[in-house]
Amino acid sequence: MALNTSAEAPLPVGEVSRLIGGWIDRLGAVWVEGQITQLSRRPGAGVVFLTLRDPSHDISVSVTCFRQVFDRIADVVTEGARVVVLAKPEWYAPRGQLSLRATEIRPVGIGELLVRLEQLKKSLASEGLFALDRKKPLPFLPQLIGLVCGRASAAERDVLENARRRWPAVRFEVRNTAVQGVHAVNQVVQAVKELDDLPDVDVIVVARGGGSVEDLLPFSDEQLIRTVAACRTPVVSAIGHEPDSPLLDLVADLRASTPTDAAKKVVPDVGEELDRVQQLRDRALRTVRGLLDREERGLAHALGRPAMEYPQRMVDERASEIDALIGRGRRVLGHLLDRADSELAHTRARVVALSPAATLERGYAVLQRADGHVVRAPADAGAPGDVLRARVSGGEFAVRVSE
Repeated sequence: MALNTSAEAPLPVGEVSRLIGGWIDRLGAVWVEGQITQLSRRPGAGVVFLTLRDPSHDISVSVTCFRQVFDRIADVVTEGARVVVLAKPEWYAPRGQLSLRATEIRPVGIGELLVRLEQLKKSLASEGLFALDRKKPLPFLPQLIGLVCGRASAAERDVLENARRRWPAVRFEVRNTAVQGVHAVNQVVQAVKELDDLPDVDVIVVARGGGSVEDLLPFSDEQLIRTVAACRTPVVSAIGHEPDSPLLDLVADLRASTPTDAAKKVVPDVGEELDRVQQLRDRALRTVRGLLDREERGLAHALGRPAMEYPQRMVDERASEIDALIGRGRRVLGHLLDRADSELAHTRARVVALSPAATLERGYAVLQRADGHVVRAPADAGAPGDVLRARVSGGEFAVRVSE
């Protein structure tokens, strides 16, 4: 219930601690799951001290139990193990410290772990964290590779040696972390975040050798899975394991079966690439040569035609044809002109024969009265004494009508 306090009437620390202890004492025993991060068993002491941690939320609580309680599971439980404990919360008033007093401790079985991992897998999959359309493509030739692995581990050696053997110029930014145990998740998460923040890192490889399901649990931790899903840099999972697959394989942009396999998938082989370039060059050369050969054959065929073999002959033939056409045109034109000239002469002769002048040439004369009227009959000559004009071939003269 609420307490009536004020700045003028505060509660002493001891009273607050006593009240908290009273509330906690009223709580019953609860089953609690966690990971043992610290284990202290002093020789001869009747009490064992544990620290239980929730890796997903990075929260820890102290646990104490009598030695006989812990001795029941001492052979199967060590630091890093997951356990469930039946404990009653206790409040240590002098220090204001909460702890759990365990009366029973049970190790979490592998079957139960796998069931919980499957549940987590389904939950994360429903959020789309494993969807293929989220996968980022790896660069063809990364200049700087981020590597998260154990210090001086076989995984580190396998990745570095195989990558440099394939492409000697490749560079690495290495982050050594714990890869199993209570500190693995936090250290791996921090390393991945640091490498993702480096703009020059092209791809991140998280590598570890094989191990038991318990050893590989950090790579199925929800915090790590969400961190990798949020990375802008492509991430490769290179956890050597058989047959179980950590959830990191599902969220990563590429899964490699071993650290060596990761080096082969991330870094191209310089020898293979040079061979591929040479093959492409040879193919291009064959293609170009084929085109040149085809064009040369076409050109040779064209040049082999008579018109191309003796080009002057074609000109000469056309010139002869033109000369023949010109000659024929001249002959036709001459015939036309001769015929026109003959017709003109004939017409002229007819015109001359029918003209009045020709009649006058034959001794005839044309008589005209003074008014210009032509005398065609004696009656037209007029009265005696009238003067007429007589026109002959040689000229004109006057005549007078007598009777």
